[in-house]
Amino acid sequence: MKKTKKLNRREFIKLSTAASGSIPFVLSGFPLFANEKPDGYVFEEENDNILVLIQLQGGNDGLNTVFDLNQYTNLQSVRSNIIIPKNDLLTINDTTRFHPSLTGMKEIWDQEKLSIIQNVGYPDQNRSHFRSTDIWNSASSATAYVSSGWIGRLLDGKHSKFPENYPNEENPDPFAITIGTVISETCQGTNANFSMALADPDNPGTALVSNTGEIPSNCYGNALKFVNDTISQTNAYAAVIKKASAAGNNLSTKYTDSNLSKKLKDVAKLISGGLKSKVYIVQIGGFDNHHNQIEEGEPTTGKHAELLQELSDAIAAFQNDIELLDIDKKVVGMTYSEFGRRIRSNAAFGTDHGTAAPLFMFGSCVKNQILGDAPEIDTQVDEKEGVQMQHDFRNIYSTVLTDWLGATKAESTAVLFSEFDSLPIFKSGCSASLSNENFLLDNVNINVYPNPTIDFVNIQFLGTNNKVTLVLYNSIGAVVKQITNTTYNAAQHTIKVDTSRLPKGNYFIYYHSNGVSKTKKLLKF
Repeated sequence: MKKTKKLNRREFIKLSTAASGSIPFVLSGFPLFANEKPDGYVFEEENDNILVLIQLQGGNDGLNTVFDLNQYTNLQSVRSNIIIPKNDLLTINDTTRFHPSLTGMKEIWDQEKLSIIQNVGYPDQNRSHFRSTDIWNSASSATAYVSSGWIGRLLDGKHSKFPENYPNEENPDPFAITIGTVISETCQGTNANFSMALADPDNPGTALVSNTGEIPSNCYGNALKFVNDTISQTNAYAAVIKKASAAGNNLSTKYTDSNLSKKLKDVAKLISGGLKSKVYIVQIGGFDNHHNQIEEGEPTTGKHAELLQELSDAIAAFQNDIELLDIDKKVVGMTYSEFGRRIRSNAAFGTDHGTAAPLFMFGSCVKNQILGDAPEIDTQVDEKEGVQMQHDFRNIYSTVLTDWLGATKAESTAVLFSEFDSLPIFKSGCSASLSNENFLLDNVNINVYPNPTIDFVNIQFLGTNNKVTLVLYNSIGAVVKQITNTTYNAAQHTIKVDTSRLPKGNYFIYYHSNGVSKTKKLLKF
């Protein structure tokens, strides 16, 4: 008789993966994969800081969210059927304006608790919803396919055996919570997803463990035992969540009946109730507005205006609530979307898949600033052209990892598969302060000439004794040429680039050094 081998957790994962291909096998909220994990780092959870991620599903139109008056006339010429009248925009500073629906976000700006990070994206932008979302969730390059998430890899460093023997005395709470019915792939680890989907904190739900009769001593019995153990773990988390929800509170009267407002209200309640989860994820969908983004003839109304209103009101209520609850110093929020929209509107009063877009970070510990340049708009914009990337989203992730969640730079590099400079996002005294505070954005300048050009272009810049990266992109964000990626001394340098073989059109030269990024548009005749 053939001896039955005991089925362990990893073998169970292999079997389920082989059976389902790339589709996760879900056990009580834990999808199981056999994934890669960076070696050689340990994450130290030395603080009680909390990150709230707000995913804008569908691709938010950044050019209809944040406006620059210096670019308004040109934007109006390429978006004449959807442009919001200048007088209807909300004033942020001398040149920056908000969509009129963002009154709540403007309040947070006026309270000096909002960072607007311009032109966030990644090299070789993919315009597929699914693929680009995967890239943002995994923090991979556009050419790498990674099934783990950036938060999941962070947590894997200290909890590599999760979910086996979890929860336990040292870790009684879920590591991350997704408010909704589907867990977030940002939290996918090697063996399981570190987040738990939660639709109702007051009724987190439990499942029955199949313990009637004797479990057979074969592979099916071992699989059943594994399922039972996982259900027991989920039930234990449910008890902790229910307790935190009962102990928690909401003090703000600004919440509305919108889905996002309810989700963030639940997050505030759980945090105030003492739940120790490090990351919360909420989603708001509907941003893929190829048509009827605005109501014809009434550009301040329509689907996008309604979504921005829901987003803005919910964030303002949440920020107000955590301040009243006196937990605001340990909570920051961040929005993200898989891509922005194209610069030109289409004939259906909508916009199509684009490239970069602004990203918001908010909280009492967030610097009040506009980080980056306003997108450059001209009237000769290509039909498929999007806003060119200035900030790689992984620079923001790196900053969150080191300056907020307590990771070292080496740990951040391991999680993100490469080293990314941090940005000055957090106020002093609120963070680990690993980011570079010596930003001289006003003094950083690159000259590109002749522009327009035919056969060649000169790129002139001042070295800083640090590595300088120069990349040539086309109008849809694809890499055309890596110009340089080396260290330059503190002197003026000029690089001549051959453009004679390039097709006519619009291009962008991207500069990055010592945490500072700039983008210059180039017209090739």
